[in-house]
Amino acid sequence: MADKRRMLTRIHRVRTLQFGLAQADEMRAHDKTASEVQLAERIAALAASVGPSDGAGFSLAAAAHYRTRLHQSAEAAEGRVRTAKFQSVQAAEKTRAAHRDQVAVEKLIGRADKDRAMRELRELQNAPPTRKVRHDPC
Repeated sequence: MADKRRMLTRIHRVRTLQFGLAQADEMRAHDKTASEVQLAERIAALAASVGPSDGAGFSLAAAAHYRTRLHQSAEAAEGRVRTAKFQSVQAAEKTRAAHRDQVAVEKLIGRADKDRAMRELRELQNAPPTRKVRHDPC
């Protein structure tokens, strides 16, 4: 029975480590999503600020060129935001799965401890009495 306890303890350590790694991956995914959203917002702000201005035709052509490039960058940023959000959702699901695995092992350890305690109690109940009744010399 000690082997089973040792095996469950080792599995619990591994599951706890996996849970910690999954949480770290989830935090990185959330940070990446936040940075991609900020980048998309900055690109959108730049695209909005590059507008037609009073001036020569050259500056209008340059503004139109930069505005087109910024819109392309904005579309690419939106794609990165969608990808980052999808990866964030996947990382959250992996974290939940790792937590479920860890809790399941904890329950198995608790059940094994309870079974061991019950077995020891039954052994004590079924054991023959070891105390002999001795009287003091009268």
